[in-house]
Amino acid sequence: MNSFETILYKYWKFSKFRPLQREIIESAYNGNDTLALMPTGGGKSITFQVAALAQEGICIVVTPLIALMKDQVDNLKLKGIKAVAIYSGLSYSEIDIALDNCVYGGVKFLYVSPERLQTPLFLERVKLMNVCLITVDEAHCISQWGYDFRPSYMQIPQLRSIFPQVPILALTATATPQVAEDIQNKLEFRAHNVLTKSFERKNLTYIVKEKQDKLGYILNLCKKVKGVGIVYVRTRKQTKETAYLLQQKGINADYYHAGLDSDVRQMKQEAWTKSNNMVMVSTNAFGMGIDKPNVRFVLHLDVPESLEAYFQEAGRAGRDEKEAFAVLLYNKQDITTIRTNFTKKYPDYAYIKRVYEALGNYFQVAIGEAKGRVFDFFIAEFCAQFKLEIVMTFNSLKILEDEGYLVFSDAAERYSRAKFHVNRNELYKFQVENREFDAFIKLILRNYEGIFTDFVTISEESLAKKAGTTPENITQYLIALSQRRIIGYYKAKQNPILMYSEERLPLENLLFSYDNIAFRKEQNKKRIDAIIDYVGNQSKCRSLQLLEYFGETGKQRCGNCDVCRKRNAMKVNKLQFDYIIEDMKKRLAEKPVAVHELVASMDYAEEDIKEVIDFLLENKKMIYMGSGMLTWNK
Repeated sequence: MNSFETILYKYWKFSKFRPLQREIIESAYNGNDTLALMPTGGGKSITFQVAALAQEGICIVVTPLIALMKDQVDNLKLKGIKAVAIYSGLSYSEIDIALDNCVYGGVKFLYVSPERLQTPLFLERVKLMNVCLITVDEAHCISQWGYDFRPSYMQIPQLRSIFPQVPILALTATATPQVAEDIQNKLEFRAHNVLTKSFERKNLTYIVKEKQDKLGYILNLCKKVKGVGIVYVRTRKQTKETAYLLQQKGINADYYHAGLDSDVRQMKQEAWTKSNNMVMVSTNAFGMGIDKPNVRFVLHLDVPESLEAYFQEAGRAGRDEKEAFAVLLYNKQDITTIRTNFTKKYPDYAYIKRVYEALGNYFQVAIGEAKGRVFDFFIAEFCAQFKLEIVMTFNSLKILEDEGYLVFSDAAERYSRAKFHVNRNELYKFQVENREFDAFIKLILRNYEGIFTDFVTISEESLAKKAGTTPENITQYLIALSQRRIIGYYKAKQNPILMYSEERLPLENLLFSYDNIAFRKEQNKKRIDAIIDYVGNQSKCRSLQLLEYFGETGKQRCGNCDVCRKRNAMKVNKLQFDYIIEDMKKRLAEKPVAVHELVASMDYAEEDIKEVIDFLLENKKMIYMGSGMLTWNK
């Protein structure tokens, strides 16, 4: 067996593993189905990559995060490790070549989006592969109990039937005990096996503040907490506005959202990654796959839609184990907004069918056609043309995707790709017969290796600089060669795509899993209630609230969060505080009690009892009734 540490140092230059990484690697390497629960930034990707590199065969990695799979494939290639990615938006020939290379070309990692698993081409070729490990990233997506359920994940057990002896390594940063159990059942684990790293982050201070002047708080935080930060906001418009206001006050800030051109996003992300004092204002599109250790704070300007999302995003702070802050600001309007957005997340079925019908007209697709076809899709333009509300339309598309009718993805291609269709002899003959292309073809051959066997990433801008011409001219040459079937060329895209998973159906044939949708709606409602309760609960340690939500009990309060700091300012010690509260709960369980009676009935110092009462009243855990009567706020 190769030493796992040797592999770690060879490719990542790390001398030792982080906590739990080695245990996960050993479990998967030894053939055990394994569910690994590790908080954001715990180094999940290294676990399956090292486990696969330590043995013969290919590792299949199922992930829904297209941007992340592209980044991981690029990073592996930079390390000299063969990896490919297959997802919606690639051409048939690209997928065909990638799968052939997985069978015959020594590819070590095949990243695949879940919706590709059910295609005949994939199912035919995967049977020919020597698979050593199946990795399921974002494994909570397979559970309807989870916060990001994706029906396409239900296709993954097909791999188990094809490779019954190959171990499955499921990875997630956010799973309640119920979700963890469901993941193992859905993935057909041969034996339940969960390896968990504590979700406790002792260096991370959680703070929740009710604020009307949120910008003023951000400015104060940026001045007090020096270093790199992330500010999460709800809308794309807010990213630009907030970043501009911070810049006006002398803060080194920038903004980021999925609607920006991919090159611009890349540039902004790289600038932030290299910086020691930049604040990035972003939607939740920013952060996936980023492992920047010195983020000193993550601030949420709006209330997230779940504790799972909040915990994952907040966890991007302080990965270097030094002091960091996770701050959540809210006001009463935020609570109203999150409940309103919930109603929009589940449009009625008449509206969903209206969207589906409009799509067919928008793309001019006839009934019974378009299965497997991919279209560029601009949702704002689509909604304007058919007078549709954009948020409800987006959620209608997600429901149609969940039901298997289409795939809606932000799979913008950051880079152009090209591959010669002809062999070297045929290409030489073409060059001799078409001298006007000779210099350009030589330019391509000098700059890109492997272009005869696989689609490679190319840069029109880079080629233009070397040739002393314009990118537009390079593009014209590539298109001309493509039209002559000399080269396959796919130009970078900046826009999302929509693919029909099934042919367009008449509306009367459009069926929905009503019970499943209702169940997911109910679970989503519970998650919204949980985040609202977290925001409003000012009597229990923030860290304990989060840990208990994810099933981790028996921990001590952190002593640093906003709730603990209030407690710390009291003269009553922790033990007395807890005893007094428990005693009060018993005495107020059946009926309200007057303040003086409550104080007189308890065997503690009067000033201590009154201090606890004041704390509970201030934090709305206890309320006054008429005539000085106290009762517990249920």
